[in-house]
Amino acid sequence: MPSITLKAHYDGQRILLDEPFNLPVNAILMVTVLSDANNEKDSWHNIAINGLSDAYSDNEPDYLLESIKR
Repeated sequence: MPSITLKAHYDGQRILLDEPFNLPVNAILMVTVLSDANNEKDSWHNIAINGLSDAYSDNEPDYLLESIKR
């Protein structure tokens, strides 16, 4: 049987496939637990907020028009 990736979730008691698929008896499976997409999104959001806070903080120097090179 060729390898296939199937979406599934854990309901607190067992792993359930999110879509119907006929698995043969005693099929060898590999289970990978993925990180929560919301946690990753929150991490990127926090990085962006911190970067913008640094860029626009009171300690950020003001640049005069004369200091901009053309």
